[in-house]
Formats: sequence, structure tokens, C-alpha cells
Amino acid sequence: MEKIKLTVFFEDPFWIGVFEKSSFNGYEVCKITFGSEPKDYETYNFIMKNYFKLKFSQPIKENQKEEIRINKKRMQRLIKKQVKNKGTGTKAQNALKLMHENAKETSKKLNKERKDHEKELKYNLKKQKKKEKHKGH
Repeated sequence: MEKIKLTVFFEDPFWIGVFEKSSFNGYEVCKITFGSEPKDYETYNFIMKNYFKLKFSQPIKENQKEEIRINKKRMQRLIKKQVKNKGTGTKAQNALKLMHENAKETSKKLNKERKDHEKELKYNLKKQKKKEKHKGH
């Protein structure tokens, strides 16, 4: 069973949406940026069109409790409490931070490889020029 939660909040100067997905794999998070305040129908359309394009973080294993049926009124209170609570939860923030660090590491690796490749090309070109010079006429 998979549970998905979208939290939209204002983080100066943009509106941010955080998708939180809990499943048997673990807990995953995806952060999206809206420009101006999204209307309900705009968020719905965004979810319908772009949900499968979203890039979620690596799954984080969590201890899952067995699902217990919750009274309707209690569920309404919980939903009201969550709506009242603004911003992202600490679990979501940690997952986003982890995702950011992973992206940073891969970027560093790619840049290093690119620089090494360019360095090698430069060296080979220099070597070739030296050889050409040395051959004579």
C-alpha cells in the first residue's frame, strides 16, 4: 500500500510543494517549486500531468506500524491538525537534504571526470605538437 501526501507552503519568494510517499520500499520525498500561489485546480492538474515525471529521493527505511482503522471524526481532526501545521516535517527535510547531498556528490564526480578528460586531451595535443616539431622537414 502506498500513501502520498502533498504539502504546499510559502517559502519566500516562491510557493513550494513537497510530495511525501510512504510505501513498502520506505519513505521518499520530492520537492517542487511553484511560481505564484497555486490554486486547487492547478495543483490537481499538475499532479495529473506530472506525477510520474517527479524525481523522488532514495527510499529511507522506516518502521511501519500496522494500519489501524481510524474513526471518521478522529481522521478529520488529524487532517485538520496537519493542514494547520505549516511547512515540511523533519523527516521530509532530512530526505530532501540527503537527496541534495547525493546530487552534489554525483555532480562533483562528473566535473572531476570532465576536467581529467580535458587535461588528458590537452596533454596528448601538446605531445603531438612536440612530436611534429621534432620530426623535422
